[in-house]
Amino acid sequence: MTRAGFEYILDKHVRTATKRCSSLTGRSVSPHQLRHSCALIMLQATRDIRKVALWLGHADIRTTEIYLRVDPTQKLEAVEAVLPLGLRRGRFKAPEALIASLTDPVLCEAKRH
Repeated sequence: MTRAGFEYILDKHVRTATKRCSSLTGRSVSPHQLRHSCALIMLQATRDIRKVALWLGHADIRTTEIYLRVDPTQKLEAVEAVLPLGLRRGRFKAPEALIASLTDPVLCEAKRH
């Protein structure tokens, strides 16, 4: 299949999908975008930049490193690694006073009115 043939088939399917998914209206979907999306999904699933480089056919792994800059999961993990322990995800514990104030029936009733 030629590149033009693939683009034709993809465009046909995007037009059909737009009828059911209005968020696609006016958006461009190209083979190149599908390639990048697939590469990011592979990186998230495998966490192995070498596998992504092989799948994409990159001769030099430095070409593939762009996906490390694009992947938001990688960015969040890097930021979280330098955060103080008290600010990291999954570590917040509400103080007892806050829980008590939220479960106090008098306060809850006052909030409704």
